[in-house]
Amino acid sequence: MHISVCIATYHRPERLERLLADLVDQRLPPFEIVVVDNDAGGSARAVVERRVASGAPCPVHFAIQPEQNISLTRNRTVALAGGDWLAFIDDDERAPADWLRLLALAARQYEADGVLGPVVPLVPDTAPDWIRRGRFYDWVRLQTGETVPRNRLRFGNVLLRAHRVLAYASPFDPAYGLTGGEDGDLLARIAADGGRIVWCDEAIVTEPVETARLSLHWLLRRALRGGQDFARHTLAGRYQRVSRVSRASFVLRALIQLAIAGVLAILALPTGRHRAAWFLLKGAANAGKLTVFCGWHYREYAQVRGAAGAGSP
Repeated sequence: MHISVCIATYHRPERLERLLADLVDQRLPPFEIVVVDNDAGGSARAVVERRVASGAPCPVHFAIQPEQNISLTRNRTVALAGGDWLAFIDDDERAPADWLRLLALAARQYEADGVLGPVVPLVPDTAPDWIRRGRFYDWVRLQTGETVPRNRLRFGNVLLRAHRVLAYASPFDPAYGLTGGEDGDLLARIAADGGRIVWCDEAIVTEPVETARLSLHWLLRRALRGGQDFARHTLAGRYQRVSRVSRASFVLRALIQLAIAGVLAILALPTGRHRAAWFLLKGAANAGKLTVFCGWHYREYAQVRGAAGAGSP
């Protein structure tokens, strides 16, 4: 398996440097590493050049995508990659030495077209107690070998057959370039076109949670955007066929769930801020679903992204 590791980056030189160090120490060396910087000034260039000068077991390619757009940046990594498999990892994550080997092993064992693995958040000890108790940064995990449901597909730790990705002229839809959601959209299309995407619970990467994300404000924005992503994918038919009845039902459910979440947030507050916040986030996600029908999208990547980066927001 010739695996190209694809990294989209933006203003995270220190974290990118640590990730590149992880990648050159993989027990299954990559075929190549492709880094595309979404900073027109090329702030990641020096990091990549230092890595090349220090030595690597594979070629390390660097390019700049000057237009601010996460989809175009990811598409550039795909265009530059020459492997028959593509591994995607965010620029703020850390990859243990067995990461790539375990993804490849799962792809072979389960005859899959794609493999997803866990992204384990590392919440600092300095985080507020209610945030640490709430486990708000955790993702749902599955059994190894289990097919990943379409509504749980995401990037950050994924291996895909290159021909599945290259089957599309523009794998990552530029319409999602400033909002995010381009990753779930691509994976859902691959699954809808017959691609088998399975889970590998052993192929873990870690993600240190940045200080800027340790707030209810950030969590609410992420929940709202997540709801918008889900609505856009649903209305695009990524999960199932869409009809007038299903659209109306979607809106009604979101309204009901928004109202219930608001009430439960108030009732839960005396039992702990983390529980009240959990319901607030559910409400924000359902509000996000509804805003899509009003034509408004939260443009995550149009914001000042020094803290958000070019990986998962």
